Amino acid sequence: MAGPNESRIIRFGLFEVDLRAGELRKNGVRIKLQQQPFQILVILLQHPGDIVTREELREQLWPADTFVDFDHSLNAAIKRLRDALGESAENPIYVETLARRGYRFNAPAQAVPANPPVPASVPQVPVRAAARPFSYAIAGSALALVLLLGAMVWASRTHRDTSSEKRIASLAVLPLENLSHDPEQEYFSDGMTNALIADLSKIRPLRVISRTSTVRYKDTKKSLPEIARELKVDAVIEGSVVRSGNRVRINVELIDANSDKHLWVENYDRELGDILKVHSEVAHAVADRIQLRLEPEQQAKLRATPAVNQDAYEEYLKARFYLTSGPSLRGLQMAKQSFENSVREDPSFALAYVGLADSYLTLGAQRRLPPQEAYRHASESIHRALQLDEALGQAHSSLGYLMWQYDWNWANAEHELRRALDLDPNSLDAHETFVWFLGWSRREGEALAEIEKMRQLDPAFPLRCQDRAGLYYHLRNYRELVQAGQEAVELNPGEWSGHYFLGVGYFGSGKKSEAISEFQKAIDLSENDTDTVAALAFAYTVVGRRADARKILGELQRQSSTSYVSPYMIAIILAGLGDRDKAFGYLEKSYQEKSTDLAYFIKADFRLDSLRSDPRFANLLGRMALAQ
Repeated sequence: MAGPNESRIIRFGLFEVDLRAGELRKNGVRIKLQQQPFQILVILLQHPGDIVTREELREQLWPADTFVDFDHSLNAAIKRLRDALGESAENPIYVETLARRGYRFNAPAQAVPANPPVPASVPQVPVRAAARPFSYAIAGSALALVLLLGAMVWASRTHRDTSSEKRIASLAVLPLENLSHDPEQEYFSDGMTNALIADLSKIRPLRVISRTSTVRYKDTKKSLPEIARELKVDAVIEGSVVRSGNRVRINVELIDANSDKHLWVENYDRELGDILKVHSEVAHAVADRIQLRLEPEQQAKLRATPAVNQDAYEEYLKARFYLTSGPSLRGLQMAKQSFENSVREDPSFALAYVGLADSYLTLGAQRRLPPQEAYRHASESIHRALQLDEALGQAHSSLGYLMWQYDWNWANAEHELRRALDLDPNSLDAHETFVWFLGWSRREGEALAEIEKMRQLDPAFPLRCQDRAGLYYHLRNYRELVQAGQEAVELNPGEWSGHYFLGVGYFGSGKKSEAISEFQKAIDLSENDTDTVAALAFAYTVVGRRADARKILGELQRQSSTSYVSPYMIAIILAGLGDRDKAFGYLEKSYQEKSTDLAYFIKADFRLDSLRSDPRFANLLGRMALAQ
């Protein structure tokens, strides 16, 4: 049995290893170091000056039944150890690499008694990178028993920790590292990350954090436990991807957030056309490792992943990259073109049809296409996707939006939106679409509950205030709308919708000049979206700048002769100018073309308040099966 003065602390250079606490410290300050790098350091300290082979490290750290890519995991652990010690492989101070053989601890170390005597002046032995003095052997003998005992203490401590771990119920997928280091391939590594998140999201009841929260950790220097605490998850997946022609190599590691222990690691080396199957295999493996029992429907969904044409998948990844690079008309048009290329290359690729449908729906919602054209293309693509894969949650979400905004089939729209969430409960897009539908339906409690679910899936993404803004717009709660709009503008001043909602909130609160300022900003940032233009023109009519309002009206009417202009937006300006008959004429045009603006705005739009007492307004709502 160890005596009271037996050491538990080993010092070398400016560092000390506390075996009892399992800590590495520099000048008395704790340095964050994960479990496996710490264990490697302990093993190397047991054999100062001697080679510890890679195979010996494998036997001690990775049991034979561990499913792990040993080479990758060991290299990663050594790198983390060197980072903690402030050295590099090219210029080692403590840990020397012997190519294809192993590692050697190359500096003197000293055991420190637990209750040291009054200290005497002891000269510091200089560290030499390559020397192996005879004193190492003496130090090794003195340290061997201490370090062996320390390793046993560490192992028993680790065993206690892992045996008491709570079940993994949530995880985050960090952006996969682009090992090619070619910026032109960023779309590929980002696409691999998104696809992996999508497949893992299908696993119930696992909570998978949205990409919008995890993307902020790309190239981060934060430790995995720090990231996990910020995202409130039990486990983290990290890895890398490298592509060579049509071959793709993906490395994936599942790491326990509490202990920083690798639970599972695997490499996949496949043809690009088989990459969707890889994501399904990863989802299966993760579910198995964290002991989640997949329902038969989930197993079938993951097993059914087909191969995909390589060129089609390449175009699909480019399209998704364009959509996530920032909101712009050019990016949306480029995405639509790539989705079209994708389905042309592989007419059986269901996900590409959903992407193409969403492109048309967004172009329609932004009034870049007439409603009939957007509806026709989107409907064809959605139904084709569902023919190929009826259990595709994204397709049901898009179908729900189509039925809400274009078909005006409110009951079926809600059914499809709920079906999407049932199939893919972790889909942030599906939750967000449902939130906007609930807000439009003026179901405040349900909408706020759904926003809270989104917060759990997306804890690091702050722009949930925009979803609250959409809710308070339909509730005509302008005080809350101002607050949500201010938060949105503060968090993302370059996004036009925050300024638009803030302008509506100001206008509804009686702050007309502030509203005009925000509408002008929204026009500039939105590339002249006609909703923002009409809002400004209407505000001008209220503050007495009728000539400015008529000028905008004339410009929109001239524009409508060469490109699509929503008749609803013209009706708004005419209502502000007091021309009721012409306003109703344009509202009727909106009704005949099944305008998404009419469906979305008419119940709550304060700009139409002057028309609401007219019997024609009630008649219009009745034909749309909407209540006043």
